[in-house]
Amino acid sequence: MSVALYPGSFDPITYGHLNIAQRGLKLFDKLVIAIAENVRKTPLFDVEERLEMIRASLADVDGGDRAEVTAFNGLLVDYAQQCHANVLLRGLRAISDFEFEFQMAHMNRRLAPGVETVFMMTGEEQFYVSSQMVREIATFGGNVGGLVPPHVEQRLRERFA
Repeated sequence: MSVALYPGSFDPITYGHLNIAQRGLKLFDKLVIAIAENVRKTPLFDVEERLEMIRASLADVDGGDRAEVTAFNGLLVDYAQQCHANVLLRGLRAISDFEFEFQMAHMNRRLAPGVETVFMMTGEEQFYVSSQMVREIATFGGNVGGLVPPHVEQRLRERFA
C-alpha cells in the first residue's frame, strides 16, 4: 500500500491545498494530511479548528475517504515513519518554493533514506494563493471567495468580524 504524507500548517486550508490533496489521492492508496505544529509560529486557527476545516473540506473530494487528517510536532520524517508513509507529498507554487523544498527534501532523505519526496505543482488556478495571503486579505475584510471553501471563508469572516 502506498501511503503519502502531506504536511503543512493549513492555516487556513485553501483550494490550492485541496488541489494537491485531490491529485495526491489519485496517485496514492492513502493520504495522511498532517498539520505541522510549529512552535515558532502563532497560528490564526488552533489545531482543532484546522483539523475540522480540513475534514469538512475533504467531504466532497473524490477519494476523500482514503484521507486521514492528523496533527504532529517533531521531525517530519519521524512522523512519516510512524504513519508508515513512504512518500512526502509537497506542493510547489513558484520557483521560490522550490529552493526551500529542495533543501528540505535532501535533509529528509538523509534522515530517512526510505522516505521519498514527491513534488507536485499546484494547479494553475491556485498557484498564486497562499494561506498567508488569504489571512491578510481576510484581516482587512477583503473577499476570499474562490480562494478557500465556503465554510473556511465563513470562519475567516467570523474571526475578523
